[in-house]
Amino acid sequence: MRVLFTTYPEKTHFLAMAPLAWALRTAGHEVRVACQPKFADVVTQAGLTAVPVGPDRDLWQLMARDTNWFSVGLNGLPVPYDTVDWRPEDVSYEYLRDGYKLHVTKWHKMSNVPLIPGLVEFAQAWQPDLVIWEPSTYAGAIAAEAVGAAHARLLFSLDTFGVTRDHFTRLSPEGAEDPLKEWLAPAAGKYGVPWSERLVTGEFTISLLPPSLRVEADLDYVPMRYVPYGGPAVLPAWLRTPPEKPRVALTMGISIAESSGDMVDLEDLFDELSDVDMELVATIPESVQEKLGQVPDNVRMVSFVPLHALVPTCTAVIHHAGYGTLATTALHGKPQVIVPWNADGPALAKRVAAQGAGLALHVHQASARGVLRNRLLRVLTEPKFTEGAHRLRDEILAMPTPNDVADQLARRVAKVAIA
Repeated sequence: MRVLFTTYPEKTHFLAMAPLAWALRTAGHEVRVACQPKFADVVTQAGLTAVPVGPDRDLWQLMARDTNWFSVGLNGLPVPYDTVDWRPEDVSYEYLRDGYKLHVTKWHKMSNVPLIPGLVEFAQAWQPDLVIWEPSTYAGAIAAEAVGAAHARLLFSLDTFGVTRDHFTRLSPEGAEDPLKEWLAPAAGKYGVPWSERLVTGEFTISLLPPSLRVEADLDYVPMRYVPYGGPAVLPAWLRTPPEKPRVALTMGISIAESSGDMVDLEDLFDELSDVDMELVATIPESVQEKLGQVPDNVRMVSFVPLHALVPTCTAVIHHAGYGTLATTALHGKPQVIVPWNADGPALAKRVAAQGAGLALHVHQASARGVLRNRLLRVLTEPKFTEGAHRLRDEILAMPTPNDVADQLARRVAKVAIA
């Protein structure tokens, strides 16, 4: 079959798609990845075939112009998607409607409008059997429906979009205002596609989270084991030798390392951990390393190291709750000290801690003297955290691999074709 992947130009979201794209390709299916032109190199570096569509105007250009456009709820997720882990009785139609009004205009249109015409045009020419789209790239659903292809979302985290939509359809009075539909229906209608909820949540959803970390809607889910992929990588010589002391990885992401004020102060953190008998491997951009000066003897600073090679050598990992880092750490059964600040980080961190696989604290807590050190020492010395990490690892290993899911998708599409 022919399988078309599509995403707006967000690298971490594409990286979560790449292992399934590989699995489908090596199973003999034709695979293409449609994206904006400037993102094509990211796709081709993964050994996949890119199809440039649309102009390069995108979401991040808007963010550069207006730093206040993104309305964030108390749990770090954007409104109204912060309702994913609320109690159902605390959610209101008005809150959801107003959140959709904001983010349909300032987020979803910006991500999708540049893609839709070119994506539909390519789908009409290539005639895919299946379209797999990043969960906010609704252009993928429109293109699939326009050519009669099966289509699915691929989730890289909690199903914030599906659960929020469940709340909205449950709470909406008859004939009520629906900002998402009011945009998507005419956008799809230009291509002869009638409105349906499939344009929001797909025909089915591929989910990478293990059962204990999921929050799901009333939808058809296909679970798939997370396979780490972070782009091109080279194994450094020092990583080929087992560590002489307990090794701890520290990876807080470029954003947190380059920020100031309310983010973790790396110099203070290194000073707090300088007397701990361990090797701390800190992945920090070179531009930030230059500002830090001398670091303690137990700290190794590197600008990049392949995480899937580093984590197996570690006793524990400190990170910012980026999905790829969290999932890679969980896959290798390592306890985690999680320091999230926004997006899905706080919600994911809370679930990992609830499973006993680590400890979580918000970035504001981590700035207080001794707090992060205390959490790390607990994770290193209390066996229950390693035991919890092993339980989470076993959950992940029990999930179908991308190869298994590739076979499932082929059978699913074949049944639809026969019907």
